[in-house]
Amino acid sequence: MKHTAQWKKEFADRFEARFDELKWLYCEVYNNDMQAFYWLTGAMYDYYQKRGTALKKRDRARERTPFWYSTNDLVGMMLYVDNFADNLKGVREKIDYIKESGVNYLHLMPLLKSPKDRSDGGYAVADFRRVQPELGTMKDLEALTDACHRNDISVCLDFVMNHTSEDHAWAKAAREGDEDARKRYFFFDNWDVPFEFERTVPQVFPTTAPGNFTQLDSGDIVMTTFYPYQWDLNYGNCVVFNDMVCNMLSLCNRGIDIIRLDAVPYIWKELGTNCRNLPTVHKLVRMMRIISEIVCPSVLLLGEVVMEPSKVAPYFGTKEKPECHMLYNVTTMASTWHTVATKDVRLLSRQTRQLSELPKDYVFLNYLRCHDDIGWGLDYDYLRGLGMSEVPHKRFLNDYFTGRFEGSPSRGELYNEDESLGDARLCGTTASLCGIETALSKGDKQALKTALDCDIMLHAYMLTQSGIPVIYSGDEIAQLNDESYHDDPDKKADSRYLHRGRLDWSKAKKRHDRKSVEGAVYQALLTLEDIRRKHKVFTASADFSVIDTENDHVLGIKREYQGESLYAFFNFSDAEQTVYFNAVLCGKELLSGEDVRGLGTGLKPYGFLWILCQNTD
Repeated sequence: MKHTAQWKKEFADRFEARFDELKWLYCEVYNNDMQAFYWLTGAMYDYYQKRGTALKKRDRARERTPFWYSTNDLVGMMLYVDNFADNLKGVREKIDYIKESGVNYLHLMPLLKSPKDRSDGGYAVADFRRVQPELGTMKDLEALTDACHRNDISVCLDFVMNHTSEDHAWAKAAREGDEDARKRYFFFDNWDVPFEFERTVPQVFPTTAPGNFTQLDSGDIVMTTFYPYQWDLNYGNCVVFNDMVCNMLSLCNRGIDIIRLDAVPYIWKELGTNCRNLPTVHKLVRMMRIISEIVCPSVLLLGEVVMEPSKVAPYFGTKEKPECHMLYNVTTMASTWHTVATKDVRLLSRQTRQLSELPKDYVFLNYLRCHDDIGWGLDYDYLRGLGMSEVPHKRFLNDYFTGRFEGSPSRGELYNEDESLGDARLCGTTASLCGIETALSKGDKQALKTALDCDIMLHAYMLTQSGIPVIYSGDEIAQLNDESYHDDPDKKADSRYLHRGRLDWSKAKKRHDRKSVEGAVYQALLTLEDIRRKHKVFTASADFSVIDTENDHVLGIKREYQGESLYAFFNFSDAEQTVYFNAVLCGKELLSGEDVRGLGTGLKPYGFLWILCQNTD
């Protein structure tokens, strides 16, 4: 093994334990290119050497507790730096608010340098080593992560793997005819091969960015799976993999604890396939896992894989050869809002049961809302059996959440609407989708109470799921839709800015007043988070299952861990419902502190119960 005689023992020990597999994978993918492999291993040692003392101490601590992220005390928040506090220094000044909110996992949305007019929300990176100037500098990022670490807050950052901006130095050189730079992308001088790709590769944005290729002014054709200004990287070129790994390690050395692998299923391309989830993707991710375990073992890989749980699961890898540490529970978000509209929990129960059958060491991130739209990729094979056909059901959901359906209190907007298919994606904050905005505009106190109960119940459900709950910034104070984006020429074409508004700090000041909308939600979330932290039954490794409530409006979940059982019930209806148990249930309701004993109970509209029982077996 090259260099090992000069390496420090800590690095050398980690490297030697993983060398055989890393070399085997690299040689398999890159045709035994040992020169490139040893270049990579040398770079890995350089990044280890540059890693700060505090970060190395963090590495060692987390090596001793490798599953630290599967406990019940993590609560996440995702935010845009500018919307939250203008810039990175501003976020650092708001750490007390973050801590007060019970958050110890902070996801910073894309903040690396990207063109303002062609950024896709920061997902078109022009420089992986620089922060967007108006947000600050890399030193500011490092100062923020250091402050977060001193306050026991882990920091997550998006790592855009599949593509770069057309303004990236590599892309600029490729435009100018640099052959090495062109090999970093997929360049063609005619449409023959691109047309062959188009036969089998689906379109990501068929209405706003049709096709998977873009013809440049020069006549060259380049692969652009997402938008024309985002050029797909060619991971068949080992130089691309090596340099992107170094970009990742550079961010890790700035104090990033969780690397979100953006669009990871797309990174390997093969003619004649759909270029999604190909076997080599998993080899690349496995190598990234090995490399992080050697250089910076405290860092976690979070895979962004937008599919149903059974298809997402392979990205965890195996027990012997793990890949991602964590994945998003993508389908549950859409299914949750489907359940809000239909008031029918059967689909959600089915998906919860599917999740319960996966290994307990699979850690998911759970959320009600994120920065993106809500797509209705539901299990229509199952829903058809319930009388819900895909096209009319999507129309119903879109009508419901935009307030066009009679009696709906929701206020959202559509994104990428395709009228011919009756399809669209949904935008809106949690509060506005729950009806808080409508109730406030009408001055209807009863409707407001119902909407607040719905909002809080949904958060309680999210906190009951196995994994890490993540709150979208603003949801903790029931922030409403931001209509002002319609007047911004840079934003008005993208309705996702409806729920990407700036945090209203004047309203955040009301968070201590339980009589205010902001305080009602904020204080309820603090109470729920505190209960969750106190009881190990909420840990990710707990057994959980679905309870048959004999009521299609009420979802039931049972969690079991070390002699305790939690029975959780959620009423997705705006009417009172009754739940019956199969046996006498004896325990304590965790919110009220009241004793529970009986064969059934009533749930108020959008009510929920957390009943803790001590097992006597």
